[in-house]
Amino acid sequence: MNLEISKAINTLLGEPQRIVIIPHKNPDGDAVGSTLALWHYLNDMGQDATVIAPNDYPKFLKWLPKNEQIINFEKEAATAKELITNATVIFTLDFNHLGRIGQLQPLLEEASATFVMIDHHQEPSDYAKIMYSDVSMSSTCEMVYNLIEGLNGINRITPEIAICLYTGIMTDTGSFKFASTTSRTHIVVAKLIEKGANNTKAHSKVYDTNTPSRLHLLGCALKNMVILEEFCTAYITLSQEELDNYDFKKGDTEGFVNYGLTLDGIIFAVIFIENKEEGIIKISLRSEGDFSVNEFARAHFNGGGHNNASGGRSELSLEETTEYFTSLLPSYKDQLNS
Repeated sequence: MNLEISKAINTLLGEPQRIVIIPHKNPDGDAVGSTLALWHYLNDMGQDATVIAPNDYPKFLKWLPKNEQIINFEKEAATAKELITNATVIFTLDFNHLGRIGQLQPLLEEASATFVMIDHHQEPSDYAKIMYSDVSMSSTCEMVYNLIEGLNGINRITPEIAICLYTGIMTDTGSFKFASTTSRTHIVVAKLIEKGANNTKAHSKVYDTNTPSRLHLLGCALKNMVILEEFCTAYITLSQEELDNYDFKKGDTEGFVNYGLTLDGIIFAVIFIENKEEGIIKISLRSEGDFSVNEFARAHFNGGGHNNASGGRSELSLEETTEYFTSLLPSYKDQLNS
């Protein structure tokens, strides 16, 4: 971590602050893990910190220590607004553009607090006074560990902080199989286990708590998979009707997109999920090797993220979206077959 950033944050935290910590909308394991870990660390050192999430997050993350302290903006808007208005410091974690926080965006745009960004996605915007942005990092949780280390706070890492950080790193690296997993990532994970992170518990709580309806939904998704061998591509569709039929709950489709990449010869996998309430098709894109789904999502689906893992959206119908998607592939055939 950059020494200048460490010094700036250390100076900021050198006096009492009213701190708000915010993850992106639809927070995942990295977002929840990093914000809770930072919450534990700041409060343990005597700061007044609160996590405010734009909306709810999956049940398989609600075992993390003190997750009940997270304020859900959709349920506690008045409290959240007051905290943001009165905040002197706002940490934004696991996103780098205020458009990623839904209804919280106008509140943060009007806030007078000092902003600190901690994020590993590409092309950050410049809303934060202090920016710790590093696209080479496996996860925001690994970056929070680096921050704590830069603040000479390793001895302050409790088992609660350790398990939050471990869980975020585990989920954002696909259980340590993605290319972003470095030797440094494994060193950090080893230190977190030494600090009390129960790795077996983390894997079990996140991956082994399926409901019958979720497994049936997975079966539906796999049945819907379309394989385009000519373009080394596979995609899945899930309509709103199918989601409703299988009693969809937030987080149920987490990881579904990765099944396409388990097929021999497939390097580009996509899932299209209809969301009638928002009037969009939510898109998750994954790839292996040098094919950049970040560039693909930015160019065609108003999205972005990482080179091998990105998201996007479409306001067309599900059928129109997949037709548009397949029409794009011939232009990428050489890249996909290289």
